[in-house]
Amino acid sequence: MSGLTIGEAIRRIQTASGVEPQEDTVDTLKAGDPSQPLRGVLVCFTATADVIREAAACGANLIVTHEPTWYSHLDETKGLEDDPVYLAKRALVDGHGLAIWRFHDDWHRRRPDGIQEGMLRRLGWPAPADGGHGAVVQLPEQPLREVVRQLKERLGVSHVRVVGDSEWIVSRIAMQVGAPGGERQMQAAMRDDVDAVLCGETVEWMTAEYVRDAALLGRRRALLVVGHFHSESVGMDYLAEWIAPLLGGAPVAYAASGDPYLYL
Repeated sequence: MSGLTIGEAIRRIQTASGVEPQEDTVDTLKAGDPSQPLRGVLVCFTATADVIREAAACGANLIVTHEPTWYSHLDETKGLEDDPVYLAKRALVDGHGLAIWRFHDDWHRRRPDGIQEGMLRRLGWPAPADGGHGAVVQLPEQPLREVVRQLKERLGVSHVRVVGDSEWIVSRIAMQVGAPGGERQMQAAMRDDVDAVLCGETVEWMTAEYVRDAALLGRRRALLVVGHFHSESVGMDYLAEWIAPLLGGAPVAYAASGDPYLYL
């Protein structure tokens, strides 16, 4: 037992992130009682039913998730009141007495961006001077296929979706982890100091087609799509390591929610 309540643990994490609190945030408690004593923490990319069961099995009563629990960005439950999936998941959470807190906005707002830092650490790539989301990483010049090899090997992905030629020589990679939206990804591809944009998920009719036309019109750009889970889960794995010293000895672990897709 850490001597902390769940609410106190959350406030410690928020304070350590070093960013000013904002009212308009999704970083709120999605389930549970913040006044109950903290027994343990399970960190994840998203709180799937399996992650919830794992939290209960390991004795944790706080799940820290990066993505929504109730299937919308704001975790609004209007329209789900009678849905059997929502009701079953809610019963699973409440039945085990779990709290779920989302840590999304401030982990990205932190400098360096916590998700991006975790990914760069896993990839062994240098940290950019600007540690904010969307920063450009400078690598040694290499064929695009070599960057793809590193992504597959170090992130454990089975495939990377690519727009561009695998033999193009690249070195300047714009980090667009997660799903920041097609406009931001296009803005990254428009930059003169970018060879390739690395993202989690993309808007195919927008970013992918812009990058394809850029190459066809003499302005080479590449797009690398690794999937939302794979682009941000390593940043949450890093979060578990980062928060462990903050919580008075409470056990902290990471649970991989996994890629939701099966590739046939």
